Amino acid sequence: MSKFKNVSVVKEANIYYSGKVTSRTVEFEDGSIKSLGIMLEGNYTFNTADKEIMEIYSGSFELKLPGSDSFVSMSGPCSFEVEANSAFDINVLSVTDYCCSYIK
Repeated sequence: MSKFKNVSVVKEANIYYSGKVTSRTVEFEDGSIKSLGIMLEGNYTFNTADKEIMEIYSGSFELKLPGSDSFVSMSGPCSFEVEANSAFDINVLSVTDYCCSYIK
């Protein structure tokens, strides 16, 4: 799906890591939530409350998922999942465009 229909967008940005990661929250009629964002080059750790599905549209990065001891090189387009109540590490090598779906 390249376009969302019948959604609300929260105008205030989600800003992390001194502005190197930003996103906007998109709310759907069924109550589900996604965020659309950009990650600039850098090394980040993100904690999850809900299960997350990350769709990467462009960019390259190294990813370390929970339970893994090493990073895996990836580039968009691709996707990955992260379980609830965990954390993942990402080393962004080039500007990365993403959509994160939160699964309750």
